[in-house]
Amino acid sequence: MPKRANPLRRPSDRIEYWLSGFLMLVLGLGLPAAALGAGLTAYESSMRTVQTQSAQRQEVTARLATDVKGNAEDAKQQAPVRWTDGNGAVRTGSVLVEPGTRKGATVQVWVDRDGVLTGPPMSTLNAKTTGWFVGGMAAACVTAGFFATRAGMRHVLDRRRYAQWEAEWVLAEPLWSARFHR
Repeated sequence: MPKRANPLRRPSDRIEYWLSGFLMLVLGLGLPAAALGAGLTAYESSMRTVQTQSAQRQEVTARLATDVKGNAEDAKQQAPVRWTDGNGAVRTGSVLVEPGTRKGATVQVWVDRDGVLTGPPMSTLNAKTTGWFVGGMAAACVTAGFFATRAGMRHVLDRRRYAQWEAEWVLAEPLWSARFHR
């Protein structure tokens, strides 16, 4: 038996049906594609940073140049340290150390190729976290775009429906209300 057209279904209802289906298709295909694409791109970029920083930075042992005052409950403090680089030159710098640490204690520090103090290299965990975060944000943006587009579409179509109903009511109301004045 062939499907009949519903006489109460307006053209705007058909437009809404088809656009909603299209948006669902875009959400179903676009969400995973955007999330995976953005997440993998961010992960690969972060892994290149991990590899570059790991090749350019090394951990060395430095010695504290002074006593660090304070209690164990206090926050870490800046203190001068001294270390010898690969060429035998003595280097100095300042790093955060635990309060109460005595002069001459060893501290592990990170230096770059030029022997300048720097932070530790980015880890693979940081790269994975960045990939997951960026992928999740891409998924959230696609989802937000879906809902915003759907709400905008409904708003435009509802305004059109209300205008049509108002125009039809202007024609029907005098005929309808005249029944009660007889």
